[in-house]
Amino acid sequence: MSDSDTQRPAVQPGLIERMPVHRGRIVDLGVDTVRYPDGSTGELEMIRHSGAAAVLPVLSDPDGPDPQIVLIRQYRYASGGWLYEVPAGRPDRPGEPWDECARRELREETGLEAGTLRPLTAIWTTPGFTDERIHLFMATDLTAGETEFDADEFVETVTVPLSEALRMVRDGEISDGKTICTLLYAAGFVFGR
Repeated sequence: MSDSDTQRPAVQPGLIERMPVHRGRIVDLGVDTVRYPDGSTGELEMIRHSGAAAVLPVLSDPDGPDPQIVLIRQYRYASGGWLYEVPAGRPDRPGEPWDECARRELREETGLEAGTLRPLTAIWTTPGFTDERIHLFMATDLTAGETEFDADEFVETVTVPLSEALRMVRDGEISDGKTICTLLYAAGFVFGR
C-alpha cells in the first residue's frame, strides 16, 4: 500500500447536499454539493429527469435481408427543426415499467401495437449534467392502431429499410442520440450487420 492510499478519505464519493433551483413539468434543476473520489468537494448543476423508453419498430421479418423499420419525423424546438427519431417518451406515472412505457409511446406516436418487445440496452444521455437514462427496445409482430399525440407533438411516420436508416446515420440526416444508439445497437447486436 502506498502513502497516497493511506491518505485517501474514508468517505464515499457522492451527494452531500442538494439545493433546488427549479421544479418543472419535465425536469428539476438543482445545484448539488458533491464529494469527489479524491475527497475534495464541489458544486455541480444537475438536471433530474424521470428517464424514458425508446423503441425501434420493425415491420418486416427481423431476420430478413433488409428489415423495414418505422421512424418518426418530429418537430423539436430545441434542435431548431425536424428530427428523425425512434418513438420515445417518459413514464406516465412514477414506477411505470419501462416496457409498458415503450409500448404506450409506440402506440401513441405511430399507432402500432407491439406483439413482441425486446429490451436492447439503456443509455445515459448526457451524464455531465443530467441523470436522464433512456431504456432502448425493439418491437416486432406489429399491428396497426390509432395514434394519440400530445398537444405539443408534431409527428409523422416514415418507413425505411434498415440499410437506409444506417445510411442516414452515416450521412448526418439522423442526428438524434437515442435514435443513433438504438439503430447501431440493433444493427450490430440484433441484426448482425
